[in-house]
Amino acid sequence: MSKRITVLPVAGRAVPDPEAGDLLPASGREVPDNAWWRRRLADGDITSKAVKAAKSQGAK
Repeated sequence: MSKRITVLPVAGRAVPDPEAGDLLPASGREVPDNAWWRRRLADGDITSKAVKAAKSQGAK
């Protein structure tokens, strides 16, 4: 299973989502953690939203 991140577009930016085939909604979306989204983040087109890892609570 590949890692996923939640991203939001920066105000005033229209960011295409190649996986969904539309624009990233203002409310954000969970997307694959890959080079495409890392470039958008580095360019300042998006921000990442911290997601709590609920799955790791029961692991020992």
